[in-house]
Amino acid sequence: MTDAAMAELLRAEQADLDIRYARLDELRIETARTLAQLRSSGTAGTPAARVERDAFLALNAQNQQRLAAVEQRLCIGRLKMADGADRYVGRIGLTDVDGVRLLLDWRAPAAQPFYRATPAAPDGVVSRRHLSTTGRKVTGISDEVLDLDRFTASHASTATLSADGALMLALNANRTGRMRDIVATIQAEQDEIIRAPLAGVLVVQGGPGTGKTVVALHRAAYLLYAHRDRLARSGVLVVGPNARFLSYIEQVLPSLGETGVVLATAGQLFPGIDAQGVDSPDAARIKGDLRMTRLLAAAVKARQRVPAGPRRLEVEGSAVTLYPRDVEQARSRAQQSRKPHNVARVRFVGDLLERLAGRLAKELKTDLDADTRAELVNALRESADVRREVNLCWMPLTPERLLRDLYADPDALAELAPRFSGAERRALYRPRSAPWTPADVALLDEAAELLGADEAHADEAAGAAAAERAHEVEYAGRVLDMIAEMEPDAPQMTTADALAERYEATAARRVLVDEAASDRSWAFGHVVVDEAQELSAMQWRLLMRRCPSRSMTVVGDTAQTGSPAGARSWGQMLDPYVEGRWRLTELTVNYRTPGRIMAVATAALAESGVAATAMTSAREGDWPPTAEPVRGELGQAVVRAVEAERAALGEGRLAVITAARTQPELAEALSEQPWADERLAVLSPAQSKGLEFDVVVLVEPAAILSGSSRGPSDLYVAMTRSTQRLRILHSRPLPAALAELAAPEADPGR
Repeated sequence: MTDAAMAELLRAEQADLDIRYARLDELRIETARTLAQLRSSGTAGTPAARVERDAFLALNAQNQQRLAAVEQRLCIGRLKMADGADRYVGRIGLTDVDGVRLLLDWRAPAAQPFYRATPAAPDGVVSRRHLSTTGRKVTGISDEVLDLDRFTASHASTATLSADGALMLALNANRTGRMRDIVATIQAEQDEIIRAPLAGVLVVQGGPGTGKTVVALHRAAYLLYAHRDRLARSGVLVVGPNARFLSYIEQVLPSLGETGVVLATAGQLFPGIDAQGVDSPDAARIKGDLRMTRLLAAAVKARQRVPAGPRRLEVEGSAVTLYPRDVEQARSRAQQSRKPHNVARVRFVGDLLERLAGRLAKELKTDLDADTRAELVNALRESADVRREVNLCWMPLTPERLLRDLYADPDALAELAPRFSGAERRALYRPRSAPWTPADVALLDEAAELLGADEAHADEAAGAAAAERAHEVEYAGRVLDMIAEMEPDAPQMTTADALAERYEATAARRVLVDEAASDRSWAFGHVVVDEAQELSAMQWRLLMRRCPSRSMTVVGDTAQTGSPAGARSWGQMLDPYVEGRWRLTELTVNYRTPGRIMAVATAALAESGVAATAMTSAREGDWPPTAEPVRGELGQAVVRAVEAERAALGEGRLAVITAARTQPELAEALSEQPWADERLAVLSPAQSKGLEFDVVVLVEPAAILSGSSRGPSDLYVAMTRSTQRLRILHSRPLPAALAELAAPEADPGR
């Protein structure tokens, strides 16, 4: 095709794109105007008016955010159909003022051929065009012919035939620090996973760079689109491996048209806790073990005590004796209820006070009628002696207090965990002031299940809710009375209770995401777990509680498991909950890591006896991985290597990946350089999970291998973060699979 012909094609596509952006701008203006009017307008003051106004405010605010999020890559391509129609596919659906379809939402069934159609099964598609855009400008076109029999001469004169141009353009683009969504380059095997049925647990297994994470996020967006009625009420939880990862993906889902998703790390799954502490490998392994369920249950039961002997209690100038048998009998009845500790405590306290009231009545020589019983029970509740002894026997507990007390008491650990070894109990020990770790979060959640709601807090919350409800019902009743006075002949269409409930339901929908994130008992409609191989058995228990329907997308690669408590196999983690009801799919094409790097990384993993997931790299790559021995000071060698790589890199991103114990030292040394900026990251292998960089400088592979029991998997992860070049620096001997790598040339970009 001549330059003039290509320029004409670009002009035609630009004109079509301009029409769609113009419509987007119109909708933004309309939405902004509506929001301004709603915010400035008053209401009649009735609950119904408030409901209507607030609902419209929430709807338009969400729509404004959705329209803003699709500014980049609004239109991703076009299908030429066999019936002559054109289908433009984009991030959202758009129609003009007359209802004519301008843009088809990528999640709509009619858009499936954009990703699934092949020459063998064209699905009514003659040709598929991918558009490359920068901002609002069309910068490139890539066409695929799918039905040669219908492809006419006129088509051929305007085609830029390239089967994989859009994909390869995306693969070779520099990384920007934000995860790039792949709406425009979703391949058939990925699209099949994205549109898989909602029900059940779908496991997406794939090696590094196969697009697992991006597929999972697109699946979340697709499910919210296809099952909106169900998921809009319950929400979707996306669990990522670390805070850096969440920052990396935070713009992906909004850019796909969805904003109602809760994002969290495993350390943020207990309300009010953002666990940043770090466990030793031994502590992480033990905390993730299901034996911790028995230890926590024993710790709770140990707080339900019987005193060693009688206790004399002062009650308003009189005395009553509390005997061990009183406590034992009350405790037995409360435990038989099989309710959580704090809930069963209500029965325990009530039973004990009844016994003491009877004994106090005898002491006072008074009849125990209903009124007298109530007075005596109240007096017992007010007695400092009684409150102290009752609490010593059955203290109300929070999960945080239970776990801190347990960790900080070696004697309690020895008594309650006899089947744990001495080394395991020592690994669990820590002072009460120690920060929470991600592994603790699952234990806090388990403790919360065993404890239930604190009686005092529950009563306070229930009282506040009841007062608020009474206020709303009273207000609604006054409104209905006013309407009845103004229109005495109008039929009564609702009640005060129903009107107040309608307002409450609308308010709940407005804050679903915030409420779901802060409510431990919230039941999500679907859960997406990335880097799922890192989760422990205890963390899986937590997630299963968050999703009673067991509708999940589980994404990971067991060959990359780095956590000592992580998965060796998917069945090991999932069979206890969904045996026979989870299905495995595999991604087999590596879109990130060039074949030259992947071959070396796979060989290094195999050398350690771990089998990698079989896959094929989409490109061979322009640069072979290199290895450079360092005989001087390692930190200075790293600085020199990074400076050289940055000079050749241009606008891309670079990561230095090193063993966890040397990461802080290298991070400090590199941060002092005048050229250090946000395009440079210094990470441990665990911190690099889920991320990708144009260039990776890998420091001291032997230290990574020996850093933990999962060293081979950590090294595999570190080596496969690169999309272009991998440079290895070492002062210790390399694994055999890396020993033959050549040193880098003077100019790494050449």
